Amino acid sequence: MTDITVLAMGGNSIIDPALPPTVANQFALTSMAMRPVAELIASGERLVVTHGNGPQVGFMLLRVELARGILHDVALDSIVADTQGALGYMIQRSLREELVRRGVDREIASLVTEVVVDPDDPAFGAPDKPVGKFYTAEEAVQLEAQHGWKLVEDAHRGYRRVVVSPQPLEIVQMPTIRRLLEQGVVVIACGGGGIPVVNEADGHVRGVEGVIDKDRASALLATQLGAKRFLITTGVDHVYADFRGPNQRALKETTAAELRELQARREFPAGSMGPKVEAALDFLERGGEEVVICRPEELIRALARETGTRIRA
Repeated sequence: MTDITVLAMGGNSIIDPALPPTVANQFALTSMAMRPVAELIASGERLVVTHGNGPQVGFMLLRVELARGILHDVALDSIVADTQGALGYMIQRSLREELVRRGVDREIASLVTEVVVDPDDPAFGAPDKPVGKFYTAEEAVQLEAQHGWKLVEDAHRGYRRVVVSPQPLEIVQMPTIRRLLEQGVVVIACGGGGIPVVNEADGHVRGVEGVIDKDRASALLATQLGAKRFLITTGVDHVYADFRGPNQRALKETTAAELRELQARREFPAGSMGPKVEAALDFLERGGEEVVICRPEELIRALARETGTRIRA
């Protein structure tokens, strides 16, 4: 049986800043993103696909604010579940259509996935996960005053709302994911990092307010599945040192040791490339062999070493 590859798609990678973020536009971008994924599957790759949901969670949180007093509030764990379903549907439908065009008959299943977190995680007292769209500094001040949000600058691209992001510890549906993979099913799981839940003393689980970073959850998934390769698609073509600074440098081929040095110099912001680098290092330190970070449409070229960033243990 071929090795397993985990592909983590960034939520921002299926949003085009030049286009309104309508469902139709997101579908169109997802269809384009699925073309190289379908090529991988057609070549015999055993894939598990995960995806981000930062922009989509932000949109839903804004809807909650605007509808307050008219409709009931929706808790953040339920919003994560909603986006898992909507984005999972978008991905599986687009991927199935691409596979049909190639004459490939593969089943695809999207799982609403819960991920256990620690109720005492210090992250619950320090929101730092950006969600939603980018705002100007002036808009950020207005939104903080109007809605009580916390907004921070995100990698020199503008200001975004931040929410709580605890560390993922355990994937509740892992046995189901394994069984589906054994049957040859392409699995979409851990969408948006998974729905954060905590284990209660009586054996039940309880949803909690927060958003788990998708790259950290994907690294955990890849490690527990024994994947050899971890692919991360995002909105930039490479990982950069001094990103958008005077000495910007694309990292095309690098090692875990070099990334650790750059990480120690705070080269990778917490709201953008930081979690991806942390996830890559975690995966490689736990036995993974290779991580590739690239744009979604450049996935095949990145695997051919023509673009993207390749990280070795």
